[in-house]
Amino acid sequence: MKYCVVIMDGAAGRPLTDHGGLTSLELAVTPNLDAMAKTGMLGMTATIPQGMEPSSSNGCMSVIGYNPDTYRVGRAAIEALSLGIPVEEGDILFRCNLVSVKKGIMHDYSAGHISTPEAKAMIRTLNEKLGNETVEFYPGLNYRHILKIKGREDVLLAECTPPHDISGRPTEEYRPKGPGSEFLDDLMRKSEEILKDHPINRARRIVGDPTADTIWLFWGSARAAGMPSFREKYGLKASVTSAVDVIRGLAKMLDIEILEIPRVTDGMDNDFTGQAEGALKSLDNNDLTFIHVEAPDEEGH
Repeated sequence: MKYCVVIMDGAAGRPLTDHGGLTSLELAVTPNLDAMAKTGMLGMTATIPQGMEPSSSNGCMSVIGYNPDTYRVGRAAIEALSLGIPVEEGDILFRCNLVSVKKGIMHDYSAGHISTPEAKAMIRTLNEKLGNETVEFYPGLNYRHILKIKGREDVLLAECTPPHDISGRPTEEYRPKGPGSEFLDDLMRKSEEILKDHPINRARRIVGDPTADTIWLFWGSARAAGMPSFREKYGLKASVTSAVDVIRGLAKMLDIEILEIPRVTDGMDNDFTGQAEGALKSLDNNDLTFIHVEAPDEEGH
């Protein structure tokens, strides 16, 4: 038997008070989902263990078949693996977003979905100005990047808030707090001065695009621990298609084949048909394929 698992990341969303408490998924016209529900079997499962963040990393790890409460692997460490970042014992990793902050308010957690080439140029500048034997910045995709810190395990105790959780709110209330937070907060404040007049930001102001005003650090984690491969755990050979580093990093950890399908992105410009066809084709050589669709999650923030 062949299996296909479709993960519509973030599709359900929260109830919308302006729409009678219905979610986006309940409001949407979904003929294909309706047909599958009518002809198939339905069930419910809890994918987020009690007390854990309902994040993509925890939810997707659970759907793939690994209890995130058992395998406590930090998201930044998983993404670092996807990006090929060298990580040694004692290294601490943080997600490092480029964000837009206007008059002290979190204006855009993605800096207007800044392009990867623009973002890479800014991360390179930050590494030139702030990087040293303790701190190193690594570029990722679009607004999502990684900060590696050596010799400061205290920063793992800092309380950090994801920027997509505070859109439209004053940032000062949500800056890092607790042990190790001063080190992180200092880097964030220094980045503001460096990015303020960066050539990329000057160009974005001219055309009216949101500027990348600062870095925002969160999801701190230590080096990823080992996990049994998917085939070892389930006896099945699997593949995955995703444009998101946390899913690709998980696949690397679990020895799941990562499909390189053209025009698969993390947004609404994703080639959904191409992604589906590529995943189904992979079943010629695999028992199971995971199709991870990120667009709902991006739109939901």
